[in-house]
Amino acid sequence: MTTRHSTCGQHAEHAFSHFNALEREGLTLLSRRNMLKASLAGIAGLSVPDLLRVKAEAARQGKRSPGQKSVILLWMTGGPSHIDTWDMKPERPEMNRGPFSPIETKVPGIFICEHLPKQAAMMDKLTLIRSVDCKKSSHQPNQVIQTGDRLAAPRSNPKGHQYPAIASLCTKFRGPNNTAMPPYVAFYKHKSHVAWGGYLGKSYDPFNGNAAAALPVYDLVGKKVGQKAAPDIFRLPQGLTQNRIYQRRSLVADFDRLRSNLDQNGEMAALDTYGQRAVDLIVGDTARNAFDLSQEPANVRDRYGDHLWCQQTLLARRLVEAGVNFVTIDLSYHTASGTWDNHGDNIPPYGGISRGLKPLLPLFDHLHTTLVSDLEERGLLDDTLVIAMGEFGRSPNMGTQGSTDGRNHWPVVMSMCLAGGGMRHGQVIGASERDGSKIKERPVTPGDLAATIYRHMGVPLDSHYIDNRGRPTPIIHEGGQPISELV
Repeated sequence: MTTRHSTCGQHAEHAFSHFNALEREGLTLLSRRNMLKASLAGIAGLSVPDLLRVKAEAARQGKRSPGQKSVILLWMTGGPSHIDTWDMKPERPEMNRGPFSPIETKVPGIFICEHLPKQAAMMDKLTLIRSVDCKKSSHQPNQVIQTGDRLAAPRSNPKGHQYPAIASLCTKFRGPNNTAMPPYVAFYKHKSHVAWGGYLGKSYDPFNGNAAAALPVYDLVGKKVGQKAAPDIFRLPQGLTQNRIYQRRSLVADFDRLRSNLDQNGEMAALDTYGQRAVDLIVGDTARNAFDLSQEPANVRDRYGDHLWCQQTLLARRLVEAGVNFVTIDLSYHTASGTWDNHGDNIPPYGGISRGLKPLLPLFDHLHTTLVSDLEERGLLDDTLVIAMGEFGRSPNMGTQGSTDGRNHWPVVMSMCLAGGGMRHGQVIGASERDGSKIKERPVTPGDLAATIYRHMGVPLDSHYIDNRGRPTPIIHEGGQPISELV
């Protein structure tokens, strides 16, 4: 029986590939020990302990674990208009250019929307990419860009939901920064707004940040309802105490020790250790404290502001500081296509460019620049890549779907904004045509974005995962390469 070697130094991938059941004895199962290890590939739900073991094994062998690299994705759900934000066309007719005016930025020659003055003032710390190729990207679900794979389009591909998020793949191939914290956290209004573990399994799905923090509640059109959501995930059911959880874990450990008599290499004993740490993730103090905004100084909370998205952004900073690898914030009030889906004034709750997009921009400008400044002041910016984008751009001409100033979906070209990550900033990469209708030069693909994130996170670019049919699938598609102007 032959097997294909993984490009990250392991054999054919499965949930317990670190056991190397096919290693040394050749490419066949020749011993009871190997048979035991191979059989463990079928045990489900232990990916968190699996990742813990990777870190522990590196320490045991005297290897240095990767640095505390992280990513914060500000996901502008619905698809923000590139022409009305970061790629303005002031010389064009009003139907094309829109109602907003450009302003100068700190970097000579770069102009952005007048409603983003704080970004304009720190443009030397930002990079705008105006030539993102977003073909086949759609929303509900919003997966093509978040996976870096155009096949991750469930509306046109029945298996599109199976392609794993970039965040999930970073978790698999890199392991957690801190074993006491979930590696991938998402604050989402609806599950269709973020990408999931897919072929990797549910254990690589995002940890629901909204269920872990006391956050203000907003209705579907963005009005505060005067309530706060309770952090249910840390609230134990009545009658279930931390002691009882640890006692139950102890019973499992006793059972594992009985089975460990069959395993002379101590793998089962190791599983008990990592399973214990997985329990600590939920009932321990580290994660609970990281999600507790009341522990943040009042002046810092005031600096971010009391809006839901601002508090989620502050939590993102706290989480990467505590050791979370990847945080996605779903910037949407609505559970449907998303608050940035600005089709027109007469299509509530989204509105068009004037009534829909305009109120969002000062809020976004504030939370984005506050996050970047805060990370820099704390010495975290070089290790944290901050990405702001949506799933596609908007149509060049306004007035779509009978509206006065709305713009339709435009999966041809979009803009995005990056900061941090120890990369070169203060620049614009690529360009769209004069009317913003298509890419003029330097296309950047979803695969290029994925490769850039993997490079930042220390994930080998030639890694692959195994799909449900046992086929190796590369993590980078369409020949994607790290964006050379940045790295």
